[in-house]
Amino acid sequence: MHSINSLLVVIEPHLMESLALKRAKHIACHTKAHLHLLICDKKHDHSALLSVLESSLKSEAYNVTTEQAWHESQHATIIKVQQAQNCGLVIKQHVPDNPLKKVLLTPEDWKLLRYCPSPVLLAKTAQSWEHAVILAAVDVGNNDPEHMALHSSIVDHGFRIASMAHAQLHVVSAHPAPMLAAVDAVYPLDTQLEESYRAECKVFQQQCEIDDSRLHIEEGPADVIIPRVAKALGAVVTVMGTVARTGFSGALIGNTAEVVIDKLESDILVLKPDEMIEHLEKLASQS
Repeated sequence: MHSINSLLVVIEPHLMESLALKRAKHIACHTKAHLHLLICDKKHDHSALLSVLESSLKSEAYNVTTEQAWHESQHATIIKVQQAQNCGLVIKQHVPDNPLKKVLLTPEDWKLLRYCPSPVLLAKTAQSWEHAVILAAVDVGNNDPEHMALHSSIVDHGFRIASMAHAQLHVVSAHPAPMLAAVDAVYPLDTQLEESYRAECKVFQQQCEIDDSRLHIEEGPADVIIPRVAKALGAVVTVMGTVARTGFSGALIGNTAEVVIDKLESDILVLKPDEMIEHLEKLASQS
């Protein structure tokens, strides 16, 4: 967080309170980052609102600029402006989609997570980050170089937020259940898997300096475990990552981040590995 110089803050005029702006002010207060306020609007009907927000923020000593823009869709507009302004973080308030609409159309926030080259913070709650719990969600079972680099980034961002907010960082990892209860009476598959997973977690703990009391390993689907642990801990931010291969059509985010958006009762920060960011930046430059 400390290395981010500019924040893109998506302002949605129809909302009574901008949780995105609340989070942006908190981050900028600690990092001195520039705030670029964006309203995605075809008609440019919100000049007065942006003028009021800009004046108010400048009176509080924030460095701020504003913009109204539209490029085909909301997520495309956000990405276009993020690239043009070289913003290191996009902050947007998440409003749950109608379940029927979600079945028929891919939600805009999902598309933003899939295609935005920069990290995306989805603000969901007005709860203060100060002296709270920050939760980093990792998949320790995936130890290829790309996943390991992403795990390190997730924990690093978690530590930075915790340091900024005087909060405590916890880490959660969902332990995959074996497909078969056992394949051998002497070497049960579930025991082998659990022992292997625990061993990998020990290595991860040593590398990231996470003690046992702040590491939560549970067996089951990640999209079930992560929201459950987040709720039990009262987490205010959940930091997650996604890995996609550039050979896929477009850039496909892992299902977990999309599925848990509406399940989590915390803000959500989604990160991507460097290879994926480079691919998405190329896509953005071609659009």
